Amino acid sequence: MLKGKRALVTGSTSGIGLGIAHALARQGCDLVLNGFGDAGAIETLRSDMARTYGVGVHFGPADLARVSDIETLAAQCQTLGGVDILVNNAGIQHTSPVESFPPERWDAVIALNLSAAFHTTRLLLPGMKARNWGRIVNIASTHGLVASVEKAAYVAAKHGIIGLTKVVALETAQTGITCNAICPGWVLTPLVQKQIDARVAARGISPEQAKDELVGEKQPSREFVTPDQLGALAAFLCSDAANQVRGAAWTMDGGWTAQ
Repeated sequence: MLKGKRALVTGSTSGIGLGIAHALARQGCDLVLNGFGDAGAIETLRSDMARTYGVGVHFGPADLARVSDIETLAAQCQTLGGVDILVNNAGIQHTSPVESFPPERWDAVIALNLSAAFHTTRLLLPGMKARNWGRIVNIASTHGLVASVEKAAYVAAKHGIIGLTKVVALETAQTGITCNAICPGWVLTPLVQKQIDARVAARGISPEQAKDELVGEKQPSREFVTPDQLGALAAFLCSDAANQVRGAAWTMDGGWTAQ
Protein backbone atom coordinates (compact mmCIF):
# COMPACT_ATOMS: atom_id res chain seq x y z
CA MET A 1 0.00 0.00 0.00
CA LEU A 2 2.86 2.39 0.80
CA LYS A 3 5.61 0.95 -1.39
CA GLY A 4 7.80 3.74 -2.72
CA LYS A 5 6.94 6.06 0.20
CA ARG A 6 9.35 7.08 2.94
CA ALA A 7 8.39 7.84 6.55
CA LEU A 8 10.16 9.63 9.36
CA VAL A 9 8.87 8.36 12.70
CA THR A 10 10.27 10.26 15.67
CA GLY A 11 10.76 8.46 18.96
CA SER A 12 10.64 5.13 17.13
CA THR A 13 13.24 3.03 18.94
CA SER A 14 10.60 1.80 21.42
CA GLY A 15 6.93 1.99 22.40
CA ILE A 16 4.29 3.64 20.24
CA GLY A 17 6.75 4.94 17.67
CA LEU A 18 8.26 1.50 17.11
CA GLY A 19 4.79 -0.02 16.74
CA ILE A 20 3.94 2.57 14.09
CA ALA A 21 7.26 2.02 12.30
CA HIS A 22 6.55 -1.73 12.09
CA ALA A 23 3.06 -1.08 10.73
CA LEU A 24 4.32 1.25 8.00
CA ALA A 25 7.15 -1.10 7.05
CA ARG A 26 4.65 -3.95 6.64
CA GLN A 27 2.96 -1.78 4.02
CA GLY A 28 6.24 -1.46 2.11
CA CYS A 29 7.24 1.97 3.40
CA ASP A 30 10.91 2.88 3.73
CA LEU A 31 11.77 4.29 7.16
CA VAL A 32 13.89 6.83 8.94
CA LEU A 33 13.93 5.86 12.61
CA ASN A 34 14.80 8.31 15.37
CA GLY A 35 15.20 8.01 19.12
CA PHE A 36 17.47 7.27 22.03
CA GLY A 37 18.99 3.99 23.14
CA ASP A 38 22.08 1.81 22.95
CA ALA A 39 23.77 2.28 19.58
CA GLY A 40 24.31 -1.44 19.07
CA ALA A 41 20.70 -2.28 19.91
CA ILE A 42 19.45 0.41 17.53
CA GLU A 43 21.63 -0.92 14.71
CA THR A 44 20.29 -4.42 15.34
CA LEU A 45 16.74 -3.07 15.26
CA ARG A 46 17.43 -1.17 12.04
CA SER A 47 18.99 -4.13 10.22
CA ASP A 48 16.36 -6.60 11.46
CA MET A 49 13.51 -4.40 10.22
CA ALA A 50 15.18 -3.90 6.84
CA ARG A 51 15.64 -7.65 6.42
CA THR A 52 12.20 -8.62 7.73
CA TYR A 53 10.20 -6.20 5.59
CA GLY A 54 12.50 -5.74 2.61
CA VAL A 55 12.48 -1.95 2.95
CA GLY A 56 15.13 0.71 3.41
CA VAL A 57 15.63 1.60 7.06
CA HIS A 58 17.86 4.45 8.18
CA PHE A 59 18.48 5.98 11.60
CA GLY A 60 18.68 9.67 12.49
CA PRO A 61 20.13 10.21 16.00
CA ALA A 62 18.78 13.76 16.40
CA ASP A 63 17.86 15.13 19.82
CA LEU A 64 14.52 16.70 18.92
CA ALA A 65 14.69 19.11 21.83
CA ARG A 66 17.36 20.96 19.82
CA VAL A 67 16.31 22.87 16.71
CA SER A 68 19.75 22.47 15.14
CA ASP A 69 19.47 18.67 15.45
CA ILE A 70 16.01 18.74 13.84
CA GLU A 71 17.41 20.75 10.94
CA THR A 72 20.21 18.20 10.52
CA LEU A 73 17.70 15.34 10.58
CA ALA A 74 15.53 17.07 7.95
CA ALA A 75 18.59 17.55 5.74
CA GLN A 76 19.46 13.85 6.16
CA CYS A 77 15.94 12.95 5.04
CA GLN A 78 16.29 15.17 1.98
CA THR A 79 19.50 13.40 0.93
CA LEU A 80 17.55 10.12 1.02
CA GLY A 81 14.94 11.54 -1.35
CA GLY A 82 12.60 13.32 1.02
CA VAL A 83 9.84 12.27 3.36
CA ASP A 84 6.28 11.44 2.32
CA ILE A 85 5.01 10.51 5.79
CA LEU A 86 5.90 12.32 9.01
CA VAL A 87 4.89 10.78 12.34
CA ASN A 88 5.57 13.12 15.25
CA ASN A 89 5.70 10.80 18.23
CA ALA A 90 8.71 11.64 20.40
CA GLY A 91 7.80 12.78 23.89
CA ILE A 92 8.70 12.97 27.56
CA GLN A 93 6.71 13.41 30.76
CA HIS A 94 7.12 15.13 34.11
CA THR A 95 4.55 15.21 36.89
CA SER A 96 4.33 17.88 39.56
CA PRO A 97 1.79 20.40 40.89
CA VAL A 98 1.84 23.67 38.97
CA GLU A 99 3.29 25.72 41.82
CA SER A 100 6.28 23.39 42.20
CA PHE A 101 6.69 22.43 38.52
CA PRO A 102 10.38 23.02 37.69
CA PRO A 103 10.60 25.62 34.92
CA GLU A 104 13.37 23.70 33.19
CA ARG A 105 11.14 20.58 33.02
CA TRP A 106 8.28 22.67 31.60
CA ASP A 107 10.64 23.95 28.89
CA ALA A 108 11.91 20.45 28.13
CA VAL A 109 8.42 18.92 27.81
CA ILE A 110 7.16 21.74 25.57
CA ALA A 111 10.31 21.59 23.42
CA LEU A 112 10.10 17.87 22.70
CA ASN A 113 6.34 17.25 22.82
CA LEU A 114 5.19 20.33 20.91
CA SER A 115 7.91 22.51 19.39
CA ALA A 116 9.68 19.55 17.76
CA ALA A 117 6.51 18.69 15.82
CA PHE A 118 6.29 22.27 14.58
CA HIS A 119 9.89 22.24 13.39
CA THR A 120 9.73 18.87 11.64
CA THR A 121 6.51 19.94 9.93
CA ARG A 122 7.81 23.33 8.75
CA LEU A 123 10.97 21.72 7.36
CA LEU A 124 9.40 18.69 5.64
CA LEU A 125 6.09 20.13 4.46
CA PRO A 126 7.59 21.95 1.43
CA GLY A 127 8.78 18.65 -0.03
CA MET A 128 5.33 17.14 0.42
CA LYS A 129 3.80 20.15 -1.32
CA ALA A 130 6.23 19.79 -4.22
CA ARG A 131 5.06 16.17 -4.68
CA ASN A 132 1.43 17.04 -3.81
CA TRP A 133 1.24 14.04 -1.51
CA GLY A 134 1.95 13.66 2.15
CA ARG A 135 0.72 12.38 5.47
CA ILE A 136 1.42 14.01 8.82
CA VAL A 137 0.33 12.00 11.84
CA ASN A 138 0.82 13.66 15.22
CA ILE A 139 0.69 11.43 18.27
CA ALA A 140 -1.26 13.49 20.77
CA SER A 141 -3.02 11.88 23.75
CA THR A 142 -6.30 11.83 25.59
CA HIS A 143 -4.49 14.59 27.45
CA GLY A 144 -4.84 16.66 24.31
CA LEU A 145 -8.60 16.59 24.94
CA VAL A 146 -8.96 16.36 28.73
CA ALA A 147 -6.68 17.11 31.67
CA SER A 148 -5.22 15.29 34.63
CA VAL A 149 -3.64 16.75 37.73
CA GLU A 150 0.11 17.32 37.98
CA LYS A 151 0.65 17.12 34.23
CA ALA A 152 0.54 20.79 33.28
CA ALA A 153 3.32 20.73 30.67
CA TYR A 154 2.23 17.47 29.07
CA VAL A 155 -1.43 18.48 28.87
CA ALA A 156 -0.53 21.91 27.49
CA ALA A 157 1.77 20.37 24.87
CA LYS A 158 -0.77 17.76 23.77
CA HIS A 159 -3.57 20.33 23.52
CA GLY A 160 -1.13 22.36 21.43
CA ILE A 161 -0.41 19.40 19.16
CA ILE A 162 -4.11 19.08 18.35
CA GLY A 163 -4.30 22.80 17.59
CA LEU A 164 -1.24 22.56 15.34
CA THR A 165 -2.80 19.55 13.60
CA LYS A 166 -5.95 21.51 12.77
CA VAL A 167 -4.03 24.51 11.42
CA VAL A 168 -1.84 22.35 9.15
CA ALA A 169 -4.91 20.42 7.98
CA LEU A 170 -6.65 23.66 6.99
CA GLU A 171 -3.56 25.04 5.26
CA THR A 172 -3.24 21.84 3.18
CA ALA A 173 -6.97 21.18 2.70
CA GLN A 174 -6.86 21.57 -1.09
CA THR A 175 -3.72 19.50 -1.57
CA GLY A 176 -2.86 15.81 -1.49
CA ILE A 177 -1.50 16.24 2.04
CA THR A 178 -3.43 15.34 5.18
CA CYS A 179 -2.65 16.08 8.81
CA ASN A 180 -4.31 14.25 11.69
CA ALA A 181 -3.71 13.45 15.34
CA ILE A 182 -4.08 10.18 17.22
CA CYS A 183 -5.08 10.43 20.89
CA PRO A 184 -4.12 7.25 22.76
CA GLY A 185 -5.24 6.46 26.27
CA TRP A 186 -3.02 4.38 28.51
CA VAL A 187 -0.38 2.50 26.54
CA LEU A 188 2.22 0.41 28.34
CA THR A 189 5.25 2.42 27.22
CA PRO A 190 8.44 3.18 29.20
CA LEU A 191 6.84 6.51 30.26
CA VAL A 192 3.81 4.74 31.72
CA GLN A 193 5.93 1.99 33.26
CA LYS A 194 7.70 4.68 35.31
CA GLN A 195 4.32 5.75 36.74
CA ILE A 196 3.52 2.13 37.60
CA ASP A 197 6.91 1.67 39.26
CA ALA A 198 6.37 4.86 41.28
CA ARG A 199 3.07 3.50 42.62
CA VAL A 200 4.71 0.22 43.56
CA ALA A 201 7.50 2.04 45.40
CA ALA A 202 5.23 4.53 47.15
CA ARG A 203 2.52 2.11 48.31
CA GLY A 204 4.20 -1.28 48.44
CA ILE A 205 1.62 -2.88 46.14
CA SER A 206 2.23 -5.44 43.41
CA PRO A 207 3.01 -4.34 39.84
CA GLU A 208 -0.20 -6.05 38.70
CA GLN A 209 -2.31 -4.10 41.19
CA ALA A 210 -0.54 -0.85 40.26
CA LYS A 211 -1.25 -1.46 36.55
CA ASP A 212 -4.91 -2.27 37.15
CA GLU A 213 -5.43 0.78 39.36
CA LEU A 214 -3.68 3.12 36.95
CA VAL A 215 -5.67 1.97 33.91
CA GLY A 216 -8.95 1.61 35.79
CA GLU A 217 -8.89 5.18 37.10
CA LYS A 218 -9.39 6.57 33.59
CA GLN A 219 -9.94 3.84 31.01
CA PRO A 220 -13.27 1.94 31.28
CA SER A 221 -12.00 -1.01 29.25
CA ARG A 222 -9.35 -1.60 31.97
CA GLU A 223 -7.03 -2.71 29.18
CA PHE A 224 -3.98 -0.99 27.73
CA VAL A 225 -4.03 0.23 24.15
CA THR A 226 -1.19 -1.52 22.28
CA PRO A 227 1.47 -0.07 19.97
CA ASP A 228 0.33 -2.52 17.28
CA GLN A 229 -3.23 -1.16 17.43
CA LEU A 230 -1.94 2.40 17.14
CA GLY A 231 0.31 1.35 14.27
CA ALA A 232 -2.67 -0.05 12.38
CA LEU A 233 -4.57 3.21 12.86
CA ALA A 234 -1.59 5.26 11.68
CA ALA A 235 -1.28 3.05 8.59
CA PHE A 236 -4.96 3.65 7.84
CA LEU A 237 -4.50 7.42 8.12
CA CYS A 238 -1.68 7.11 5.58
CA SER A 239 -3.84 5.17 3.12
CA ASP A 240 -5.93 6.43 0.21
CA ALA A 241 -9.05 5.48 2.19
CA ALA A 242 -8.22 8.35 4.55
CA ASN A 243 -7.85 11.03 1.87
CA GLN A 244 -10.69 13.06 3.42
CA VAL A 245 -9.75 12.52 7.04
CA ARG A 246 -8.29 15.95 7.75
CA GLY A 247 -7.69 17.69 11.05
CA ALA A 248 -9.10 14.81 13.11
CA ALA A 249 -8.17 14.05 16.71
CA TRP A 250 -8.83 10.32 16.63
CA THR A 251 -9.17 8.68 20.04
CA MET A 252 -8.05 5.15 20.87
CA ASP A 253 -8.55 5.22 24.59
CA GLY A 254 -10.73 2.36 25.83
CA GLY A 255 -13.60 4.76 26.44
CA TRP A 256 -11.65 7.30 28.51
CA THR A 257 -13.01 10.41 26.77
CA ALA A 258 -16.50 8.93 26.31
CA GLN A 259 -17.20 9.51 30.01
